Amino acid sequence: MALRQTMNLSQNLVITPQLQQAIKLLQLSRLELESQVRSELEENPILEEAEVLKEEDFQRTKEAEQQTNVDNTQLETPGAESIQDPQKQDEFEWESYLETQHKAPREASHGNEEIMNYENIISTTQTLHDHLYWQVKMTGFSDEEEQAADALIAHIDDDGYLKVPLTQISEEEKIDIGLLEDTLSLIHQFDPPGVGARDLKECLLIQARLLEEDTNDLVALISNHLKDLEKKNYEAIAKVMNRSMEVVVDMCKIIYAMEPKPGRSYAGNDTQFVTPDVYVYKVGDDFIVSLNEDGLPKLKISNFYKNMLKGGANPTGDKVASEYIQEKLKSAVWLIKSIHQRQRTIFKVSDSIVKHQKEFFEKGPAFLKPMVLRDIANDIGMHESTVSRVTTSKYMHTPQGIYELKYFFNSGINSSDGGDALASESVKLKLREIVSKEDPKKPLSDQKLVELLRKEGIDIARRTVAKYRDVLKILPSSQRKKYF
Repeated sequence: MALRQTMNLSQNLVITPQLQQAIKLLQLSRLELESQVRSELEENPILEEAEVLKEEDFQRTKEAEQQTNVDNTQLETPGAESIQDPQKQDEFEWESYLETQHKAPREASHGNEEIMNYENIISTTQTLHDHLYWQVKMTGFSDEEEQAADALIAHIDDDGYLKVPLTQISEEEKIDIGLLEDTLSLIHQFDPPGVGARDLKECLLIQARLLEEDTNDLVALISNHLKDLEKKNYEAIAKVMNRSMEVVVDMCKIIYAMEPKPGRSYAGNDTQFVTPDVYVYKVGDDFIVSLNEDGLPKLKISNFYKNMLKGGANPTGDKVASEYIQEKLKSAVWLIKSIHQRQRTIFKVSDSIVKHQKEFFEKGPAFLKPMVLRDIANDIGMHESTVSRVTTSKYMHTPQGIYELKYFFNSGINSSDGGDALASESVKLKLREIVSKEDPKKPLSDQKLVELLRKEGIDIARRTVAKYRDVLKILPSSQRKKYF
């Protein structure tokens, strides 16, 4: 054995920190990107936000890029910019400000002050726990009962259920389990009905016992036939209980009117708004793609710090400070380039989607075509993984509504007449339409749905229909059947 030195020539893919940052920004949603940029603005003094971009700012960013020796082969040059010298900015007019504030009280007396828009004030809503704690205070509990009630309410979830065992609460809170059981029976009488139940059966039984009419049969039905009730097997329930079908159906009507999640009425119902990343407009016979830049901070390279490094000048004479500014300047340029590349990639992918799915934009979701990531990747000359990152959590505003970019990618279902394949999303829409028109008393089986879809020219298997039905949250025919 001997030691030898050899030379090998090989190619390795090295993902630099800058390239990792570009990949990360590519898959961020619009809200996450804005948060990331705001964070960088706070941490990097070289970065500043501009209100209006000027033509001369493009040249300043290119000069900063040359100073940082950024590798131009990985990302394209951005349309980014630098700000004006802070020393040239106008001084704040304190005299004008004080004069305005002095006049404000007098103008208010003449009705010139802006009236507050009370519709813009956010009001607080009462939570389920707040409502239960208030009832404890109003019930006249003893100190020990109130302590036990507070412990129990703290463990009730947003649906109104108590999922934590009483033995665990007793050990954690050092409260006698007998006291907890007695207190829980009192909480079961609170509003909303069924709150504090440990499972669905107990929840329904609590609501049944609160009814003023005779509930013996109702309680027996919930206690012993909940599975048959779930399957709507009324014949089996009527046979075991020795009651007529009409009586059983009437009792089931009462149970179906109960609330399976008592805390639902107190759950937060804040609306989550989606901000489109891309807008698609129809101009003549063509569709135009436009990026939504509103709300995204427009970044600049600070001219003040750039001039400190220009020509090698270092006013502070501190080598460490100079290296710090150089590093931050390099990081700022890479961030601007990464954001620019992200926007360009989103535009390319969106434009390709519009080209492939023109019928969808013209006529609606029923005309969506089968399309996979490879189709777009080959069209724009990018890797499928890049297209996948771009379409994650990105939304497009179209004449047909707002859709996530991933919506346009779906598999194909063969046509029974040998024509073009249909998109799986179009088949789901057709399936939903057929079920919505069925007779509730005679729901269509999966096999019948297959036959109807084949008459529409869609060649589909029964197991595929069952899978799509589950995705659409459509119950089986046995559970969709209505007797009343």
